[in-house]
Amino acid sequence: MKRANQFDVHPRSAKEHEVFKRWLDASASLWNETNYARRQAFLEDDKSVWDADTGKLEGKYKEVLSSSVAQQIIRKNSEAWRSFFSSNEKYHAGKLDKRPSPPGYWGNEEDGRVLRTYVRNDQYTIEYGNRSRLEVPIGSELKDELGLNRNQRLRVEIAGDPKWSGEQNRLEIVYDETAESFRAFQPVTVDNSRLDSPLASEEAALDVGANNLVACTTTTGQQLLYDGRDLFEEFRETTERIAYYQSLLENQCESSKRIDRLYRKRTNRRDHAQDTLVRGLVERLHDEGVSTLYVGDIKGVLETHWMPRVNEKTHNFWAYRRLINRLECVCEEYGIGVEEESEAWTSQTCPTCGERKATVRHEDLLACSCGFEGHADLVASESFLRRQNSRVRPMARPVYLKWNNHEWREHQNPPSIAVETTANEEYTNQSTASRGNVALGETQND
Repeated sequence: MKRANQFDVHPRSAKEHEVFKRWLDASASLWNETNYARRQAFLEDDKSVWDADTGKLEGKYKEVLSSSVAQQIIRKNSEAWRSFFSSNEKYHAGKLDKRPSPPGYWGNEEDGRVLRTYVRNDQYTIEYGNRSRLEVPIGSELKDELGLNRNQRLRVEIAGDPKWSGEQNRLEIVYDETAESFRAFQPVTVDNSRLDSPLASEEAALDVGANNLVACTTTTGQQLLYDGRDLFEEFRETTERIAYYQSLLENQCESSKRIDRLYRKRTNRRDHAQDTLVRGLVERLHDEGVSTLYVGDIKGVLETHWMPRVNEKTHNFWAYRRLINRLECVCEEYGIGVEEESEAWTSQTCPTCGERKATVRHEDLLACSCGFEGHADLVASESFLRRQNSRVRPMARPVYLKWNNHEWREHQNPPSIAVETTANEEYTNQSTASRGNVALGETQND
C-alpha cells in the first residue's frame, strides 16, 4: 500500500535557490514542449501522439535536468495521455457524462509556470537526522555553475519528519510561489502489517461549499467543518485590486505584469489552502479508519446566480473540480476510495422528520417546523452519509477549523454567520432559483 512523506526543501544559498528554480522551470518547459507535440499529433487524424520526437526533446534539456529527470518528465506526460485515452474510451462507452480533456500545460513564462519535477526512485537519496538532506541529480550545465564534478549530485537541506518508511517511489518536487518555498512529496510502498492505523470499513461524506469549504461526517460520529470566509475575503480583495489596475489600462483588453502576478497570487493562495485542507482531512479520515469517502455529484446543483458576489464564490473561488481531483489523488495515497454520488436535497432535508419542502435555510442555519435547528452544512454531510450507510454512530462535538495563511487550526467556537446565502444553499423558496448553466470547474484565469 502506498503512503506519502512530505517535507520542505531548503537550498543553502541564494545561488542554489536560483539553480533549483531553473531546474524546475526546465522541467515545466520540457513538459510543455512534449505536450504540445502530442496535442498537435492528436489533432491530426493520421498521426499518433506516440510519434512525437521525445528523444530530441530529452537531448535538448538533459544538460540542465540530467537524462534521468528528463526521462521522468516525458514518462509522466505519457502516463497523463494514457489516462486521458482511458477516460475517453469510458466517455464514448457511456460510462462518463463529461468528455475528458487532453493533458494541459504547466503554464508559460508570462503567466507563470507550474514549477514541478519528478525524480526516479533510484536517482535520489534522503538522509534524516540533525541535518536532514536530499540529494538529486542535475544536468552538467547546472553542475558547472555550482562547481560540482561530473559524479556529484545537488545536496540540499530538508525539514520534516517522515511518517512512513518503506520502498521509496518517484519523488515529486514543487515550488510554492506564494510561500516562496520548495516542497517535496515522497511516495513509499508500505507493508500492510506496518500501518499504524489499519483501514477498517468506516465511511465518510463531504458537503463542499464556499462559506464553509468542507463539512465532513464519518460513520464513527466525527464531524469537521472548514471555515472559508476569511479565505474568500482575501480572494475578493485581490480581485478588486485586479479590477482597479485593469481600469488604469488604456486598452482594457490588455493586461500587465502586475495584473498577471495578482492573478497568480490569488490562485496560488487558494490552491495552497485547498491542498493543505485536503491532506489534513485525509490524514484525519485515515486515522478514523475510513476506507470510502463519498463526495457530491453536483451536476445540476450549481447554477448561475444573479448575485455577483455569489457568482464569484461558486465560479472562481470554489474551484470544485480541482478540489475533487486533488482529493482523489491524496486519498489514493492512503488507500481510501472516493465515490461521487448525488447529494440533492441534503442541505434542506430535516434529519429528524425527513421534511424538505417546509424547512427554512437561512445562512448557516437549517430550521424545521418540527422544532429541529442545526448547522446546515453539517446536517447536509450527515444526511448525505446516511443515504449511503445507515450505520452511523451518534455525533460527537464538531471540530471547527480556520485558515491562518499557513495551516488549518482548530477553533473552539463555530464560524460566524455568513452575510449571504450561496447559490447551492438557497432552497427556502425553490420558485426563485435560477435555472442557468452549471459551473463544474474553474474559470479560465484560475
